[in-house]
Amino acid sequence: MTGGPGPARPRVGHIQFLNCLPLYWGLVHSGALLDVELTKDTPDRLNEALVSGDLDIGPISLVEYLRHADDLVVLPDIAVGSDGPVLSVALVSAVPLERIRSVALGSTSRTGVLLAQILLEDKLGLAPAYASMPPDLPLMLREADAAVLIGDVALRAVHNAERAGSTHPLHVVDLGAAWRDWSGLPMVFALWAVRRDFALAHPGVVKEVHSAFRGSLDLALRQLGTVARHAARWEALDATTLTRYFTALDFSLGERQLEGLMAFAGQAAARGVVPARMGIVFADV
Repeated sequence: MTGGPGPARPRVGHIQFLNCLPLYWGLVHSGALLDVELTKDTPDRLNEALVSGDLDIGPISLVEYLRHADDLVVLPDIAVGSDGPVLSVALVSAVPLERIRSVALGSTSRTGVLLAQILLEDKLGLAPAYASMPPDLPLMLREADAAVLIGDVALRAVHNAERAGSTHPLHVVDLGAAWRDWSGLPMVFALWAVRRDFALAHPGVVKEVHSAFRGSLDLALRQLGTVARHAARWEALDATTLTRYFTALDFSLGERQLEGLMAFAGQAAARGVVPARMGIVFADV
């Protein structure tokens, strides 16, 4: 559904990854009442839903935002990124990096895929073959030399590699850390965006949703230990590991993050992946 004023009760997307838990934590635990139709799904499906108009507000990978920025405005002060290791966007290889000839791309990763391609092609001078498949690491490494993973699957792979140290059989590259090494800047992996037609028709609703999300995130950031202990109940990772993860994530979108975003956008545009852009347009909240 595109065009038209859209419903006053917004259709909002929610990624079911640990990296988004802090953003939604306070919506449940603060007692705030937010009247939205919440859709939980994978990042790639939520990208498609927001772009097609089946959602009004939601997370979107940076690459997909840059491809469709004319139809979207960005919620300020909310993002998922890192200023160094992100722990959950990784290139995992069964061979030394310089010997990679084929790469399996997790179907949920768009921005992570481009980061991996920059590493392999521009930094290492390789020209591997790529194939998309579901984000199942053993399956991916049966089909290819290396795999690009995001989210909880990548977090577990990075955690296992760190625990095993030099005895770990796989080579694991944290792509957030790699970007910081190349650029000296933070990496923004995902934004929260609003369809431009919905924002124009319902500015008060957009302001209310933004305020609720920002308040939810602020509450979670004050209670990261509690959030981590809660998440550890159903995860194969302990609360200490999850606290470190939530601390590594950068949920802000200030001047430094925007500088990193635009540096990445320039790289993507130079490769013909996205249109060249001078900046981003924020929702009026």
